[in-house]
Amino acid sequence: MGFQRSFSSSSALKWLGFVTAVWVQAISGNNYTFSNYSGALKSLMNLNQLELNNLSVAKDVGKAFGILAGLASDRLPTPVIILIGCFEGLLGYGVQWLVVSRTIQPIPYWQMCVFLCMGGNSTTWMNTAVLVTCIRNFRRNRGPVSGILKGYVGLSTAIFTDLCTALFSNDPASFLVLLAVVPFAVCLTAVFFLREIPPASSAAEENEETRYFTVFNIVAVVVAVYLQSYDIIGIKTGVFSIAFASILLFLLASPIAIPFHSFIKSLNLGEQDDLEGRIQEPLLRSEIAAAEKEVIVVAAVVAEEEEKKKRPVLGEDHTIMEAMLTVDFWVLFVSFLCGVGTGLAVMNNMGQIGLALGYTDVSIFVSMTSIWGFFGRILSGTLSEHFLKKSGTPRPLWNAASQILMAVGYILMALAVPNSLYIGSMVVGVCYGVRLAITVPTASELFGLKYYGLIYNILVLNLPLGSFLFSGLLAGFLYDAEATPTPGGGNTCVGAHCYRLIFLVMALASVIGVGLDMLLAYRTKEIYAKIHASKKSKKSGGSIS
Repeated sequence: MGFQRSFSSSSALKWLGFVTAVWVQAISGNNYTFSNYSGALKSLMNLNQLELNNLSVAKDVGKAFGILAGLASDRLPTPVIILIGCFEGLLGYGVQWLVVSRTIQPIPYWQMCVFLCMGGNSTTWMNTAVLVTCIRNFRRNRGPVSGILKGYVGLSTAIFTDLCTALFSNDPASFLVLLAVVPFAVCLTAVFFLREIPPASSAAEENEETRYFTVFNIVAVVVAVYLQSYDIIGIKTGVFSIAFASILLFLLASPIAIPFHSFIKSLNLGEQDDLEGRIQEPLLRSEIAAAEKEVIVVAAVVAEEEEKKKRPVLGEDHTIMEAMLTVDFWVLFVSFLCGVGTGLAVMNNMGQIGLALGYTDVSIFVSMTSIWGFFGRILSGTLSEHFLKKSGTPRPLWNAASQILMAVGYILMALAVPNSLYIGSMVVGVCYGVRLAITVPTASELFGLKYYGLIYNILVLNLPLGSFLFSGLLAGFLYDAEATPTPGGGNTCVGAHCYRLIFLVMALASVIGVGLDMLLAYRTKEIYAKIHASKKSKKSGGSIS
């Protein structure tokens, strides 16, 4: 309590909470790292590709239980939600480490599915706590908030992969220790600082938010470029690796300067604000009296309108049932499936795709997918917000553009053109990132913030559903049909033909996604025009005052 009293500025506390949210997101993408240790599970448990893919599906099925986190987000405080996630992750990834490190004998297949499911579910609690709280705290900058937070989720795979490579020579057991312990420690920090704080109420505060988000974007880009440089240089041993890890941790910690800057700024402005408040007090009283009369009139009109309304319209708060009764929800849901389902299939199978195409070390592709996913998330969040404020561009158009690019990437990988896996890793990463970053604010803008935690987790059901359809069924069956059995019950496949048909089917799914996104952009153009007008009037009002 003493610390909170001294750190009295609500703005500084809000930014401190956002910094800890960034740290949580930087370690909550562990669900995308399966390719880094899937080979060890496959050999230790003597699995064929279908069985291995179903393990990855079990991991993603954990996200289906994210509905529980969504329900809890309206009933439990943020710290409790974070704690549930970090303890569940410690158990889920801890047991996987015990198996891969050979500390215990391989457990039965169904039990491994359960612990993978727990590891996957743990991130839904972390993500729900972070996204719901931060979207509410910065509700007039939802695009940048989503882009930054989802961007760090994308980077987290590269952060874990490169740290493990630098410190532990890419050992799968050591990698699982990081996945179990690091999120637990970071979440314990966030428990103390991440909470809901009233959002910006003036144009000056919004401008300050924009400036600080620019700093967050710059730091995030520096981290991404730094990670990519480490992958390209290829020196991953000795003193160089220790120096790399130290600088990376410093860069990740550097945003803590923002809340301190905000706090110092509030101290300097405190006396000036008090003086201006005393001088303008009579004027403010008259303004408040006029405003109260206006509120009474508006309230009467609103009450009359509410009597006429039977169902909320787009842009208003929807319950989950009200949202699911709209066409727009299902168009968004299925288009999301086409994007994240196919993207997850590539990420879950990256290890086997690389081996099929003749690469012995696939960690660089896992890292590239993560880093370029970051660029997709952070750029789409910022750019979509910019064009929404400037011209009212519907956010679903950005999803449509990403799906077109994703379809091209799948076709290139199906044709196995030279360096197609490098190109494919970048394209899939960028487009998957765009899809995640754009869908988060889109859902809140169409269906409101009141029940946003639950609506978001219903949409996230596409992760296990897409993983099952495209990774578990499509990739599993078609790979096994091309593969050659190996002693012990496993199988293997080498050559471009192993995944060709899989990539072509996913390209077709992406084309379907494009059509759905264009339809949603057309159906929501009026609500985005209203949002644009609201932002424009707020900016004009702030500049006049």
